[in-house]
Amino acid sequence: MQLSTLAQLGVTGLMAASLPLAMVWMSSDANKYRKLVWAAVFLTFDLIVFGGFTRLTDSGLGCPDWPGCYGLANPFLAHEQISAAEALLPTGPVTVVKAWIEMIHRYLAMGIGVLIIALMAKAWLQWRRSRSDAFAPALPTALFLFVCLQGAFGAWTVTMKLQPVIVTIHLLLGMGLLAMLTWLGGREDYLVKPQRPDPRPSSLRGVRALAILSLAVLFVQLALGGWVSTNYATLACTDFPGCGGLPMDYRHGFTLWRELGKTAAGHYLPFAALSAIHWVHRNFALVVVVVLGFTAWRAWPHATLRATARNMAIVLAAQAATGAATVFLSFPLAIAVLHNAGAALLVLLVTMLNYKVKYQLDIARRIPS
Repeated sequence: MQLSTLAQLGVTGLMAASLPLAMVWMSSDANKYRKLVWAAVFLTFDLIVFGGFTRLTDSGLGCPDWPGCYGLANPFLAHEQISAAEALLPTGPVTVVKAWIEMIHRYLAMGIGVLIIALMAKAWLQWRRSRSDAFAPALPTALFLFVCLQGAFGAWTVTMKLQPVIVTIHLLLGMGLLAMLTWLGGREDYLVKPQRPDPRPSSLRGVRALAILSLAVLFVQLALGGWVSTNYATLACTDFPGCGGLPMDYRHGFTLWRELGKTAAGHYLPFAALSAIHWVHRNFALVVVVVLGFTAWRAWPHATLRATARNMAIVLAAQAATGAATVFLSFPLAIAVLHNAGAALLVLLVTMLNYKVKYQLDIARRIPS
């Protein structure tokens, strides 16, 4: 790829970040750093939702190279090559619409990369001046390294032709990035406006264990959901709650290192493998509902946690409904995108619950009994 194309892509990334940066700069909030953190959280959530839309519309190879499109900076410049590919295979992975969907996803990702670089630079500069906990640079630096890793998996997603394990890890890293940014946002919020101590700190230890368990269980389900999506197994079970008595091939379904639609030996993936993938995800959803629902119930009596617990319960119920609706309604795109957004919201809420419980326990340790 030519240097001029890389420069154009860099400028596009800066342009994608310019609007949130300008909004933060012009904000009346005196704490611009905190504002920037939450702007990055918001855009990362948007990126995850749009990434789900990209995957669900089969646009992941809309531009079959990386980071540009046919070696060029945008689909306008590559229109001739895209049109030629579309003419050869009109229903294939490369069309004008799919190329734009894929490149918009990449532009958003580049914009978030710029925001995280700005966060890291601001944190280091302010920390060297003030040594304030509000600008502790360890987490912003980890975010920068994490987003570089995420970018690498984004590249491999394309260059390895949507290999399921690579695409699933790319999704998990995106959710992990959202969790890390949410944790940083929680820290900044509570440093700006400290919360009152919880009147019952002793019972918070049990809630903390449940909150950690909830986050772990949620990420297992995210991996299973990503595996369903990347293997196109959403409609492998077309009834609910059963699976029509279909045979299950767990061995081929959960062989991780293989091409899309193929077994490890290179044969076509049997439908029974897709049924097994879907069935495991659907059954583990029951575990998620029980664990997260019980966690929300245990957190509810604590006034400092009640709002987060209530929102967790609402989103969990909505997530179960959209999951069932994808089967009942034969996978409508809007419902599937909402299901993906619900998963991201649960990551955000469970992460915030973990931070709030940790914060309250830290207060309890500092206050003499």
